[in-house]
Amino acid sequence: MFNGCTSLHSGREKFLKVKKTVKAQTMKEKIDLTMLKYEINLLELIQRRRVRIGYSFKKDEIENSIVHRVQGVFRRASAKWKDDVQLWLSYVVFCKKWATKVQLSKVFSAMLAIHSNKPALWIMAAKWEMEDRLSSESARQLFLRALRFHPECPKLYQEYFRMELMHAEKLRKEKQEFEKAKMDVGNLEYAEEILMGELARIIYKNSVNIIKSAEFHVSLLSIAQLFDFAKDLQREIYDDLQALHTDDPLTWDYVARRELEIESQPGEEPPTTKQTKVAEVGRREERCCAVYEEAVKTLRTEAMCKCYINFCMERFAKKTSSRHLREKRLERTMVAFRKAHDLKLLSEFQYKQWSELLLHHDFLTEALEVAGAGMELFRGSVTMWQVKLQVLIASKSPDVAMLFEEAFVHLKPQICLPLWISWAEWSEGAKSQEDTEAVFKKAVLAVTGGDSVTLKDKYLDWAYRSGGYKKARAVFKSLQESRPFSVDFFRKMIQFEKEQESCKMANLREYYERALREFGSVDSDLWMDYIKEELNHPLGRPEHCGQIYWRAMKMLQGESAELFVAKHAVHQAGQL
Repeated sequence: MFNGCTSLHSGREKFLKVKKTVKAQTMKEKIDLTMLKYEINLLELIQRRRVRIGYSFKKDEIENSIVHRVQGVFRRASAKWKDDVQLWLSYVVFCKKWATKVQLSKVFSAMLAIHSNKPALWIMAAKWEMEDRLSSESARQLFLRALRFHPECPKLYQEYFRMELMHAEKLRKEKQEFEKAKMDVGNLEYAEEILMGELARIIYKNSVNIIKSAEFHVSLLSIAQLFDFAKDLQREIYDDLQALHTDDPLTWDYVARRELEIESQPGEEPPTTKQTKVAEVGRREERCCAVYEEAVKTLRTEAMCKCYINFCMERFAKKTSSRHLREKRLERTMVAFRKAHDLKLLSEFQYKQWSELLLHHDFLTEALEVAGAGMELFRGSVTMWQVKLQVLIASKSPDVAMLFEEAFVHLKPQICLPLWISWAEWSEGAKSQEDTEAVFKKAVLAVTGGDSVTLKDKYLDWAYRSGGYKKARAVFKSLQESRPFSVDFFRKMIQFEKEQESCKMANLREYYERALREFGSVDSDLWMDYIKEELNHPLGRPEHCGQIYWRAMKMLQGESAELFVAKHAVHQAGQL
């Protein structure tokens, strides 16, 4: 027994010792980080004041000593929390502003030695070497090291490719400046291959052998197109894209869209008048669609049809004052939808797009046909039933109510909320008050769980709009035990009561009490509003406020209780 107690006592002492050590370390860490922020803020303040008053006395002595201290703290912190990337990035940002380039280079080296598994950090370091230190060779070495760790990282290849093109462009500009100034550059030579982007070409060739993706191929082509001197390289990448990725919709999409940038008759002057510009745009779009037509024949996939339709929709959405061009774009869009439909390659979303486009342009018969076809293919989709109903309502069909009933037979009850709301909204405008109420009553019975909350709110709103306060109170009474509710459900009734000429405090208390029964443990605003009501209403009882306050303190939990106390204190101060 005694030995057991001794063992327990010893274990407790060890635990307290460890706890004390951990607490001391945590405190030291907090002090270090607080000191770091203080020193950086001090540096910023000194710099701003020197600029403001134009005073530079002992600048090196004061600023340098602070910079050295901050660097010391960063070094200790980064050694202790090596895995904290955000800390390393803060260190880099500080060094960029206050330290020398040599020091920052060392920081990057230390960071990459630990975080070599993060390509973004390699890119950041290489970019800094290229753009700030103007060292293409250092940037190149960093990219090569990064690729040893990440041989299949597309972003690394893209940035390395861009860097080599930037390097070639820089050398070309240097050469032009020397030639323009007629300066003797001695042994400095500019290899023609380098100037033409041969290093970038090697990166391109190596990368596409590793990453066999049309998207990656297109990304390299997009980068090459930023450099005017790389026309040959652009042509080579474009030809390879067509040869290597003929079965990828992205390739066809890119080739088709490229026709928008190519002049119809090369060598001629660009169009100047409004009519010629419109005609030129029309010809380019025709060529694009011709490529898409060929693509759909060659590659009969849903993805290819989606590219074609998206292009047509984008062009149709573009504003133009030319009626002819607008009509032509609409015609092309309809052709694209029809072709995909005939090939049975339209998605649910595209059937919706097509139906709404037809409906918008008052092609009601075609819209009804398309919506029906989409509904047959996607009978389990609420969206397609909604689209069909939308078209029927627009065409003033007598079959709307019957289709609503049919939809509920085919669809799962848990996804039908949007349809019940649509039915109630349509009924309010097209049917009698009794018919609309019958829809709401059916809906309340059919929809359960969280979805029913929205439905009850809409039912209450409709009741007040159509039958005034008396009707709304009757609906409230009929639903008051049908959980769950939203806070708004009760707040609406409180607001309706306040809008009456004879606002009854007894009714307000009833609504507040029912609301607090549901939300009293989480909603501090409800309690505060209840107290204010008792204080401000002509028939209120201010003597009850203390009792309400203590009930709130018992029911509210955690932050809600703290928030309530703070709000109540502010209100009390305002009353004084």
